[in-house]
Amino acid sequence: MLTIGMVAGELSGDTLGADLIREIKKTHPDARFLGIGGPQMQAEGLTSLYPLERLSLFGLFEVLGRLPELFRIRDGLVETFEQEKIDVFIGVDAPDFNLRLSKKLKDRQQHAENQNLSNSHLIKTVQYVSPSVWAWRQGRVVSIGASVDLVLCLLPFEVDFYTKHDVHAVFVGHPLARMLPLDHQVETGKQELGISPEQTIIGLLPGSRSSEVTQVGGILLESAGQLLKQFPALRFMIPAANEARLTQIKALVADQPQAVQQAVQVLEPDDRAMLSGNLGRRVMAASDIVMLASGTATLEALLLGRPMVVVGRVHWLTYLFVRWMIKIPWLSLPNILAGRRLVPELIQSQATVSNVVADMKNLLSDPTFRLGPWQTQHVELERIHTRLKSESVSSAADAVLALVPKESIDATV
Repeated sequence: MLTIGMVAGELSGDTLGADLIREIKKTHPDARFLGIGGPQMQAEGLTSLYPLERLSLFGLFEVLGRLPELFRIRDGLVETFEQEKIDVFIGVDAPDFNLRLSKKLKDRQQHAENQNLSNSHLIKTVQYVSPSVWAWRQGRVVSIGASVDLVLCLLPFEVDFYTKHDVHAVFVGHPLARMLPLDHQVETGKQELGISPEQTIIGLLPGSRSSEVTQVGGILLESAGQLLKQFPALRFMIPAANEARLTQIKALVADQPQAVQQAVQVLEPDDRAMLSGNLGRRVMAASDIVMLASGTATLEALLLGRPMVVVGRVHWLTYLFVRWMIKIPWLSLPNILAGRRLVPELIQSQATVSNVVADMKNLLSDPTFRLGPWQTQHVELERIHTRLKSESVSSAADAVLALVPKESIDATV
C-alpha cells in the first residue's frame, strides 16, 4: 500500500498539505498518510503523531529553548517512518525542521546500505515549499540537495536557482492562486460576515504562531488605537488561528484602552474555520485594508486584491544574525513577486507604531482606497496571479508520485 509521511509546521502548511493529500487520493484513494498535520490534513486522512502546534516556531533564537523536544519529535518520526515503511516523505514548509528530518532519513538509509542490511527500505524525500534560499543563506542549497530528492516550488523563479545548483526542482504553482479570484469584492466579504457595506473594516492579522503574535500583535493594536483618534468610525477584526492564539490575542486586546477594546472584534476559531483554514481569509475578504505580519497571509491579501501594510519583527538576536545574509531588497511576498515596492513593508526597526500609522493614514486618506490602490495595479496583480496558477506548471501530486517505485504504486491499484 502506498504510504506517505508528511509534516507541516504551521496552519498555512496544513492548508497546502491538505490540498496535496486530496490530489493524491484522486488517483490513489487507499494511500496512507502519517506524520504531523493540523485539522485540515487530519480531515483528509492524515494520522498526526504529534500536535502541529509543537512545530509552530519562528526565528532562530526563539527555537533554542525547544531544541531537545524538537530532536525527540524528529527522531520519533524517523523511527515511525522506517517501521511503517513509508514510500516518500514530504516536508510541507517548516524547512528548518523538515530538511533536517529528510537528512536524517537519508543518513539512516546510507548507513543501512553501507552495512548491507537486507531490511533497508528506500524512502524518497520531498520539500514542498522552497525555503527562501535565493534570498538569504544561499549556501544552504548544497545541504538541500543532499537532503531531498525533489523540491516543489511555489514561486516561478525558484526553479532556475535550483537548476543552477543541480538540485531537482519543479514549479507547481500556488493553490491559493487557483482558489482565490482576483475580482473578490469587499462587499461580498462583508456580507458573508454580516457587516454593513458602509462600515470601514481594518483586518489585523498578527500571525498564527505564538512568537509572531508576541512580536507583532501589540504593534498592530497600538496602531489601531492611534488610528481611532483620527478615524473614530473604524472597526477592526482579528482572526484567531486556534484556541491558543485566541487566548493570547484576547489578553493583548484586554491590555488596550477601552476605546480600542470596543472597536476590535476577535473572531473565534470554530470547527468550520479549523477544517477549512480560511478564517483569516474571510477576515481579509471583508476588510477594506489589512495590517498583517509578513508571511503567507500577505499572498492571500494580494490575491484577494486588498491594500495592506506589512509588519515584520523577530527576536533581535535572530535579526542580527540574518540581516547580513539577506540578498534581496524586499521580504514580503507581494514585493518579491512584483520586484518592486508594491505594498508598504515595515521590517524590524521600521516596524513601529508611528510608521504603521503613517502608512495606514496614506491609504485611508486616499479617496480611491475603497476601489483599492489596486485599480492602478491591476495589470501587475493579473500578471502575478497568472504566473502563480499557470496551467502549464507541474502538478505537485504528479511530481511526488513520479518518485515512488512502481511496485508501491501498483499495490494501490
